[in-house]
Amino acid sequence: MIHLLIGTKAEYIKTAPAMRELDRRDVPYRLVDLGQHSTLPVSFRTQLGVREPDLRLDSQTEAASIGDAAKWAGRLMKHLRSRRQARQHVFGGMGGVCLVHGDTPSTIIATLLGRRAGIPVAHLESGLRSESVFHPFPEELTRRAVMRLAHTYFPPNGAAERNLRARFADRDIVPTGHNTSSEAIGHVWPAEPTTRGPALITVHRVENLHRRARLVNLVDTIERLALREPVRFLVHQPTENALREAGLWERVQRSDADVGPLIPHDEFIKATASAPWVLTDGGSSQEECAVLGVPTLLWRAATERDEGLGANVVLTNYDAGVVDEVTGDPDRYRRQAERPEVTPSGIVVDRLIELS
Repeated sequence: MIHLLIGTKAEYIKTAPAMRELDRRDVPYRLVDLGQHSTLPVSFRTQLGVREPDLRLDSQTEAASIGDAAKWAGRLMKHLRSRRQARQHVFGGMGGVCLVHGDTPSTIIATLLGRRAGIPVAHLESGLRSESVFHPFPEELTRRAVMRLAHTYFPPNGAAERNLRARFADRDIVPTGHNTSSEAIGHVWPAEPTTRGPALITVHRVENLHRRARLVNLVDTIERLALREPVRFLVHQPTENALREAGLWERVQRSDADVGPLIPHDEFIKATASAPWVLTDGGSSQEECAVLGVPTLLWRAATERDEGLGANVVLTNYDAGVVDEVTGDPDRYRRQAERPEVTPSGIVVDRLIELS
């Protein structure tokens, strides 16, 4: 049996191509939702073309703060008490292969569950390294731990493959040629925008939410840029929580930016394609913007991804001068959107079938 253990919105988006490919081939699989993002509506999965989970390990609350995330992780840890419990409850008493994705808390917990149940773990989007445990934190530590524990790796690009071969040359490394995010975009590929929409800002990483200086810098940046042109700030719940705790939320609301909650993925892709520029700290957003050719300011000090760098994606290192340079002449950084022709999900499914 092929077991998919995922827990976040981004993991659903990036594993959806593999699930659709499994469905297309009529290959049975077991979908387990770990509940890190427990409030995702049915319509979200419907839009992605995937079915509802076979099992929800936790649905008590959204892990939108460090405290909530700790409680959520604690509840899932009970399934690690014994090999029999993990195998019977989480994996339905069946062997096979356990597919995990990325670098979230759900990723490491899913990996531990697979190992505890005696089921080989396959890591999708494997091999990414920033070489700094603090950038991004804790994602870099999560990746390193998962790579040590996994049995099969699906690196999305040449750099990731080289990282894996340098460290785990004797293990099963299956290059996919591209990230599955390219197929996720293809599923909702936007029409060529006829008019420019507002610029987009979205920030959610732990490293940016729990350092006051970075939050202040973010709010200063939003206020400054929104005075110059239309800006839309799409707010993750943890981001709003952090801004409120820092006493900065009212400043954001008083700014000239259009402040609102996250929007469905297809709407987000369309908004991204029509934006003059995007400011983000998201790895998935970086990949999507690289495909769409949209000028992108990466709100980070380092990145483990090379998509778009040196072309339409600029690493800001939180520097106002860099931000102003790109937003002052974004067309200088715009590139032609290129819909990838590769199908990473086909490669992934081929190997999963062999392993199951």
